[in-house]
Amino acid sequence: MSPSVQAIDFMYYVATREFMEQWDRAKQGELICRMERAIGGLPRYNSIAEMLRLMDEAGVEKVFITQCKMWSYWRKWMYMDTRLEDVLQYTEKYPDRFAGLAGYNPFRIKESLAEIETAVTRHGFKGVYVHIYGFDIALDDRKMYPLYAKCEELGVPVSLQVGHVLEAMPSEGGRPMCLDRVACDFPSLKLVGAHTGWPWVDELLSVCYKWENVWFGVDAWLPKYLSPQIIQFVNSRLGRDRCLWGTNGLPWKESLRQIDELGLKEEVKRKLLHDNAVELFQLAPKAAAVETGA
Repeated sequence: MSPSVQAIDFMYYVATREFMEQWDRAKQGELICRMERAIGGLPRYNSIAEMLRLMDEAGVEKVFITQCKMWSYWRKWMYMDTRLEDVLQYTEKYPDRFAGLAGYNPFRIKESLAEIETAVTRHGFKGVYVHIYGFDIALDDRKMYPLYAKCEELGVPVSLQVGHVLEAMPSEGGRPMCLDRVACDFPSLKLVGAHTGWPWVDELLSVCYKWENVWFGVDAWLPKYLSPQIIQFVNSRLGRDRCLWGTNGLPWKESLRQIDELGLKEEVKRKLLHDNAVELFQLAPKAAAVETGA
C-alpha cells in the first residue's frame, strides 16, 4: 500500500475478547458459517491497544465500530445485541481512531430511534448500521421507514448489509434492488450497500449508477475475490466517488496489500480507501502535525 494513503475501514464490529466470547456462547445451536470456520473464527483482541497496534502496522487511520444487532431467525431472540457502551469504549477513548455507527431493531422501533438520536447527537456517532436478515423483513419494509426518516432528519448515512448472509437466515430480504425503492422515497438520505451485494452484485451497481445517494461497500471480501464488474465500477468515472473500503474483520494488512495489486490509479485508490469515507460520514480532517524548531 502507498504510504501516502492512510485507510479508513468503514465496517468493523466490537472485537474485545470478552464481547466475542459472549458472541461465541450466543451462537451455540446456530449455524456457524463455513467461511468463519475456515479462517479460524472472527478476530478478537486482548485490548484496544493491541488493535491499534495492528491498525498502525497496516496503515489504517480510522475504523468504524458498528453497534450490530442480529436477530436469530431460528430461535427468535437478539443473539447479537451490541450496547451503546460497547462502542463508546472505542470512540470516547480514541476519537481520532474510531467512529461509531448505531444499531437498529425493527421490532423495537421507538426505543431504537431514541437510542440512535442519543448516539448521534450526544456521542458523535456518524450513522447507523443494519443487519436485516434474522428479522426476516426486506430493506424496504415499512418497519425500516422510521429509521430512514430519522436518519434523514439527523443528516447521517445508513449502512446496510446487502447480498447473501452466512448465518442461518434467509438472504432474500437483503436484495440490493430494495435500495432502489428506499432511494425513491428518501432521495436526500445517504445509503451504503455494504458487503458488495454478492451474488446480486449487478443489482447494487445498478442502484449506485442510478442514484446520487447510494454508495457501494467494498468490504467483507478480500480484494482478490472481487467480481470484475466491481473493479470496473471502482475505476469508472461514476464509481470512483461512490465506493468505500472496509474489512468486516478480515486482516487489514493483507486486504490493503491486495488492493495495491488491483492496479488502481493513485487517485482512485485514495478515494476508495480514504477520501470517500471522509466526505460521506463528514469526518473532521486529520490534524496536521505541528513542526517545532530544535
